[in-house]
Amino acid sequence: MSRSIMPGEPAPDYTILGFDDLDGWAEDDHAAALSVFLNTCMDFDDADWRALCAVAQGHPPEQARLFFELFFRPTLIEDGEKPLFTGYFEPELEGSRTPTPRFRYPLYRMPPEARDTPRWLTRREILTSGVMENRGLEIAWVDDPVELFFLQIQGSGRIHFSDGSYVRVGWGGGNGHEYRSVGKEMVRRGIYAAHQVSAKVIGAWVQRNPGIGEELLHHNPSFVFFREVTQVPADMGPLGAMNRSITPLRSIAVDPDFTPLGAPVWIEKAGAAPMHRLMVAQDTGSAIQGAQRADIFVGTGAAAGLAAGQLRDPGRMVVLLPIQRAYALLPDGA
Repeated sequence: MSRSIMPGEPAPDYTILGFDDLDGWAEDDHAAALSVFLNTCMDFDDADWRALCAVAQGHPPEQARLFFELFFRPTLIEDGEKPLFTGYFEPELEGSRTPTPRFRYPLYRMPPEARDTPRWLTRREILTSGVMENRGLEIAWVDDPVELFFLQIQGSGRIHFSDGSYVRVGWGGGNGHEYRSVGKEMVRRGIYAAHQVSAKVIGAWVQRNPGIGEELLHHNPSFVFFREVTQVPADMGPLGAMNRSITPLRSIAVDPDFTPLGAPVWIEKAGAAPMHRLMVAQDTGSAIQGAQRADIFVGTGAAAGLAAGQLRDPGRMVVLLPIQRAYALLPDGA
């Protein structure tokens, strides 16, 4: 981790725990977690992590629990914010390779000038100024602006065409503006109470109120550009931030300012469907900010989307760090 503390910002608190402090640790499928860890650990550029990856590659799956307990220490990282677990999924949208009266909302590649500045145009400006038109930046067109909006939030998805083929798209860059929650804005305006807001509710409201609804989406100035993803087979998960396929219910998106990408993370999610298991931090998201903030990848398609939309729970997350790294985070390395 290479997080820099801004002036006046309190430093995170680090607490090293024992594996006995992790509720449900002994009952988890550690071999499944080790398999997911192996998907991305070869991409570490740090010597400590690379050494552990080499050990993991030769470690028998039936001794996966022993591997984690021998070489890691559970480290609770707190920044004063309440823990929050949400869910995300890979959407599947109906689309067309060419614009039609039905399919008229484009997915854009990132224009070159947007890469040359830390902050480019806002969502509203991108969609209303004509700056994207007649440049061949469209990947495909879809029929629902709300589904496209949430596709941008998810960061990846699949577009199905009428001939049965599809294209998978992934995050291709952003416009540099911070994400603002449309759900929170609806609560602020008195449209819904906080407990009523979900992706499904937002989508239905925008469809019932198309003019003011599309205007509401512009409240979020953040805009995501896409790229075509051709190297991932259909039976594998979408690419995460580490450019590797992610795994349903074993991969999470985190804030890399606090949690190293590729690190194992023990989660204890409360709520109606508690979940205690070892996952791997393999993705990021513009709305995922904070030491105790994680987004759980649920899967692909409508059922996964429904499950992800219902997930908003407290709990705690504990990062498994290499032993020397964990103790180095304590005051004076104690």
